[in-house]
Parts: sequence; structure tokens; C-alpha cells
Amino acid sequence: MSIESTNPATGDVVDSFEETSDEERDEHIVRATETFAEWSETPIEARQRLLARAAEVLRENADEYAELMAEEMGKPIGQARDEVEKCAWVCDYYAETAAEHLQDEVMASTERARTVVAYQPIGPVLAIMPWNFPFWQVFRFAAPNLAAGNVGLLKHASNVPGCARAIEDVFEQAGFPEGAFTSLLIGSSEIGAVIEDDRVRAVTITGSDGAGRSVAETAGSQLKKSVLELGGSDPFVVLEDAPMDETVETAVQARLINNGQSCIAAKRFVVVEDVYDEFVDRFVDEMAAQTVGDPMDDETDIGPQAREDLMEDLHEQVEETVEQGGELELGGEPMDRDGAFYPPTVLTDVPENAPADQEELFGPVATVFRVPDEDAAIEKANDTRFGLGASVWTEDLERGERVARQFESGLAFVNELVKSDPRVPFGGVKDSGYGRELSRHGIREFVNTKTIWVQQDAGEETDMVE
Repeated sequence: MSIESTNPATGDVVDSFEETSDEERDEHIVRATETFAEWSETPIEARQRLLARAAEVLRENADEYAELMAEEMGKPIGQARDEVEKCAWVCDYYAETAAEHLQDEVMASTERARTVVAYQPIGPVLAIMPWNFPFWQVFRFAAPNLAAGNVGLLKHASNVPGCARAIEDVFEQAGFPEGAFTSLLIGSSEIGAVIEDDRVRAVTITGSDGAGRSVAETAGSQLKKSVLELGGSDPFVVLEDAPMDETVETAVQARLINNGQSCIAAKRFVVVEDVYDEFVDRFVDEMAAQTVGDPMDDETDIGPQAREDLMEDLHEQVEETVEQGGELELGGEPMDRDGAFYPPTVLTDVPENAPADQEELFGPVATVFRVPDEDAAIEKANDTRFGLGASVWTEDLERGERVARQFESGLAFVNELVKSDPRVPFGGVKDSGYGRELSRHGIREFVNTKTIWVQQDAGEETDMVE
């Protein structure tokens, strides 16, 4: 059976690929298991050198990979080039820091013992990845895990099979052994069988909270470690002393990056009464000024939604919100042109429990809420089942940090949009999942944190025996 990738801007077929058969899937898992035995014993310095080479491969082929992303899921070409560079950055980061992050830790115990904590790889890890950042979200998993000595099995989204194959090829070109990173072109119905396979030791997913619950249930039944990076409905809090020029400019970027299809995009703009009217007026004007068009054009700010059905779902959420009493300030209708294009859209006066209040809107739709003061802003920011990122805008940095500490989120930014960075941990709370990616925290998610106690006086009695 073949899998086709379709250009969402034109409806044309980009390419077709043969689906991985059950027999091939088993062969890939066998190979990954065999490679792990070798790879886990490879000195970490050698693994780091190969990661550095992967960064070079990415940069050498940046235009090719960027065009592939634009064709398969509609990402504006400039943002796609930036994504390739970010993937190279995360490879560089772990090429430089992995050994430091995983070095043995000496722990205090008794005078006559040497006690250390060692961080050892655990085996093949399955990564279930989405289409919206088709390179970055794979590399932020792959770079730390390959550096740690694990091997990766990728189940990528079905609409970006070309990206999946290209990523596999990056590691092959960089010199990684066969089986260190393998793409499985399989359907969602086969994920459970891979997780349940005894040779697969852990699983990570970036996706919807529904998919995360299903994966976590299967992994939990097998007593396997899982990391869930799920959806978000991030608040963007504007206080009365916010630097308005910078705030509005960043608000537009934070809502529309990646055609609005980002889990950490600002989606709920919570604005205090004193500056609400000014913010809405300026925000609507700036949203309206964005260029919607061909993602292959460098002048385009917003390309198509990744699939027609996704655009239809988004529009249904907007329509239902308006029917319940929400006000449409801008946009709100699919564009009259070929392709899955939805315009920048702004909703205000959204009633409680409307879709734009309670659900994640995965597209270029912003919801603006009016609140009386800072306390109400914090309350509204936290009034969501999600808890991925949040930001607050104020001239008073001490105030901003105080507010940031009150957000129920895994990420909190003051006077900056929410973003992922290899140097700091990334992840959420509540229905946004659990576990962390990136930084020292991310590379230690899928390792055996092993206590090694070396008693130097065999005759000494221990204080306590469990």
C-alpha cells in the first residue's frame, strides 16, 4: 500500500511512498535492537562527533529540506529554513554538551563507600511525531537520545512521509550505523503493537491530548516510560504597563508562526481593561496586514493549513463561537482560492465554554479577553485544562517574574514569546502532558538512572537494610 503526500496549497501530489509492511517493521525493530548493542557501547565522544556531522548535513541541504516542508505541510519557506537551522543547532548543542550532561554524579553516602549515579541508555525508543514542525520535533527527540546511546524508531505523521525519509537520510549521510534511526511508515492503528513489542523500551509522543492518553495507556500497561508533549492554549497576558509597540508586534508573531499551527503559539490574549481597546485596535490592524499566499514565496507570512479537514475543523470552532455570542473582529471565513487557506482571524467577547474559550484553536485564530486587573488576568490565564506555555508583558520585570511564577504552565516567559530552546527544558503540565525535552533534563528522560555503590570496607555494617 502506498502513502501519498499532498501539497495543501495546490492539492497536487508531492510524492508517494510504500507503507512499511508488518514483516519490514519487524526487521527494522530487529536491526534497531542489534544496533543498540553496538551503539550503546560506542564512546560518547564518537556519538557526539556524528551529531556534529548531522548538523553539517542539515546545513548543506537546508534549501532542499525547507522546500520539502513547504510542499508537504505548507510552512512558509523562510520559516522552513529557520527550522532546518534550529535542527542543526540542537545537534550542535548535544555534540558539545552530551558528555557533560551524562557524566557520573558522585553522591554522598558513607565514609567507606564510593557512590555514584550513572546515566545509561535503555534501548530502542519509539517517537510518534506530528506534521506541524516536521523536522524540529523529530530532531529535538533524536539528538539527545542518539547522544545518550539509545536508538530511535520514528512513526511520523502520515502527511509528511517525505520529511520522515529525509530525516532518516540525514543520519545515514552523517555516518550513523544502520538501525540507529529508522523511519516506520505505518498507520496509527499499528502504534500499539510497536509500543507493546518487548524490544521497544520507551515511547514519546508530540501530538493531541487524545493521542497522548492512548499512548500513555498502552505504555503504562507495559510498564514502559513515556513522555507526552501535547497541546496547548497558551495565554498571552498584557498588563497596563506593557510596552505596546513590542507587545503588539510579538503578539502577531506569536499567534501566526507556522500558519498558527503550533502547540506553543499564543492563542488566548488576556488584556487588562486599561489598555484593552488600544491593544485590540492595533492587534487587528497588524493581523490584517499579514500576507497570505504561496508558502514557496519569501514574501508570504501565512501559508495554507496543513490539510483541508483541519481547516474545516478550525472554521467550525470559529462559527460555533460566534453563534454563542463571540464577536468577529477580523477574518472568520475560508479564503476564496485554491488550497486550504484560512485568514488571520480575531475573536472578542467570547462567552465562557465556547470553543474559543475552552478548546485549542490550531490555526491563525486569536481570541482576546478583557479582564479588570492583574489578579483577574492570572485567573483567566490559568482557566484552561492545558498548561504548556504562557507569557506576560509589562515594563516592570520584577512584576513580570512574579506573575510568571503564578502561571500553571511548564514554560513561562516575560516580554518574550513562548519558544523552545535546546539549552532549557521544554514541556507542560495538566493536559499538556508530562516529561521534558531538551537541555540536561531532556537527555536524562530515557536513561537508566543507576546508583552504583562501591563499599570499600566489606566488614562495615550498613545503617539500614530495606
